[in-house]
Amino acid sequence: MRIIAGDWRGRVLRAPVGDATRPTADRTREALFSMLTARLGSFEALRVADLFAGTGALGFEALSRGAARCTFVEQDRGAIASLRANADTLKAGDRADIRAQSALSPLSGPFDLVMLDPPYDSGLGQKALANLAAHGAIASGAWVSLETGAREPVEVEGFTVEVERVHGKAKLTLLTMD
Repeated sequence: MRIIAGDWRGRVLRAPVGDATRPTADRTREALFSMLTARLGSFEALRVADLFAGTGALGFEALSRGAARCTFVEQDRGAIASLRANADTLKAGDRADIRAQSALSPLSGPFDLVMLDPPYDSGLGQKALANLAAHGAIASGAWVSLETGAREPVEVEGFTVEVERVHGKAKLTLLTMD
């Protein structure tokens, strides 16, 4: 798995051993960032949250493209070790804030871009997003990306689904707060 674009383009990311973490496929990640770039224009100076971060591929991609800071949230020990190793390898420094906690725990924001990649068909992404909104952690005008199983419905009170795209077994949903 590699960073697609930006300062770290082509750099390889470490993934944890085993199948507890399901990294977003390169093609799906490329489609997601194409969709986001069309809407955001630039990632410069964005405050990003990568929930259910796994390897951190989504957050590191945003940082590579100029995001100011990314808060990575993950609770699997193997994934946390990979996140820390990837941050060290990329020399992400204080731009990468790695939190070993549940994605359902409160976070202080506000975040300009929130990316969630929970276990498919779990409903956890919607719960985590609702929790962020309830705690005021999402900035006005922010975009949210939620990756789910292709057939998993996405509805979160207070959010509007702007676009959905299916990529194999995955569905990418971009939302904005009402």
